[in-house]
Amino acid sequence: MAVPENPLHVFDRAAVRAHRERAARRPEAAEFLACEAAERLVDRLDDVTRRFPRALDLGCRHGVLAQRLAGRGGVEQLIHADAAFGFARRVPSPALVCEAEALPFAPASFDLVLSNLDLHWTNDLPGALLQLRQALKPDGLLLASLFAGATLGELRLALMEAELEEEGGVSPRVAPFADLRDLGQLLQRAGFALPVADSDTIEVTYADALTLMRDLRAMGESNAVAERRRGFSRRATLARAAARYRERFARPDGRIPARFEIVTLTAWAPHESQPRPLAPGSAGTRLAAALGTVERPAGDPPSR
Repeated sequence: MAVPENPLHVFDRAAVRAHRERAARRPEAAEFLACEAAERLVDRLDDVTRRFPRALDLGCRHGVLAQRLAGRGGVEQLIHADAAFGFARRVPSPALVCEAEALPFAPASFDLVLSNLDLHWTNDLPGALLQLRQALKPDGLLLASLFAGATLGELRLALMEAELEEEGGVSPRVAPFADLRDLGQLLQRAGFALPVADSDTIEVTYADALTLMRDLRAMGESNAVAERRRGFSRRATLARAAARYRERFARPDGRIPARFEIVTLTAWAPHESQPRPLAPGSAGTRLAAALGTVERPAGDPPSR
């Protein structure tokens, strides 16, 4: 597999937009995953007592998340944004077309930023997170979900083996996904306070691998890796991949599983009211006293 000359150009953003435009023609065709992730994302607002009058839905699709928000979080105005005009025109105004890496918003514009299954196609994710933090008001909240880690690992392996057997080489056919630990660190690098990244896996079963691939196309999640092989895939390669998938992963009932690891990012724009760790040496009570034991210098043997 060729290594991209620009390490920040992993994805072909023109292809990402084209895939989303195609998905926007029939957005209900394979929306189940976006709907499930959106429901889980907005459920997080039930645990927060704050109200967020002005919010941004980044990667809004056809309003999947907005439909489930339904007034939760005290949202009074929701701004919709998507990289595809086909989706942006399907949601209520105000709506605009924009990229996560080039947000057109002034600093401190929003109390809440929501992003559902969109940021995994971002080339400069650290830069996008930095812009999102700047777009938030102090003590504003970011809630974002994205595909990560183990997503489509079965399909990746089946396609790799099939291409190697049929064509004598491999090319990137499934997008690379960041892992949980890296995403948590990126929140810290972007200057967020109280960052949390947690992972959940949704498993979907299909009759065969070709049906899975058709669903990915309908979702707008087709391969958009910049170094992907251009042109149509060979029929023999796809048939071999479907066979390999079934041989390796089929369940007793003959259906095949597809795993989607979804990481949820929760973080706050810094504010002086937020809890902060104490400076080293500033504790008012010793740990030994709290544990009801005797403090001893390092290296001293324990008493008998």
